[in-house]
Amino acid sequence: MTTSSDSPPPRKVRFRWAWWLLAYASLALGIVGIVVPGLPTVPFVLLSAFAAARGSQKLHDRLLADPRFGPMIRDWQAHGAVSRRAKRLAVTMMAACAAIMFLTAPRWWMAATGTAIMTLVAIWLWRRPEPPSPPGA
Repeated sequence: MTTSSDSPPPRKVRFRWAWWLLAYASLALGIVGIVVPGLPTVPFVLLSAFAAARGSQKLHDRLLADPRFGPMIRDWQAHGAVSRRAKRLAVTMMAACAAIMFLTAPRWWMAATGTAIMTLVAIWLWRRPEPPSPPGA
């Protein structure tokens, strides 16, 4: 029989309040990114999970249990992997944002700079592995 005194003490994390703040701020930006074109969702949710693991175990557990975010976070934490669907969606949104920038930017080089950065991100993203298929799939 185990008692609460048998469980390891919670580990001390320096600046737990800063990790907590970063976790919630990143999650808020990720949620806003769902409806605001050009503001990414996935990187902010992943950053939120990273920070929550250090500052708010309650939030980290909620993110892992979330049906939308949980699988993506677990794939990233276990394998550094991004699903093909997420890659396609991200590149499609970046292409749409690039087109909007070229149509609306006051100077062509402004749109070209943003597009170049998004191109580098897309290349990096497609180089990430995809999550392993579940057994029997």
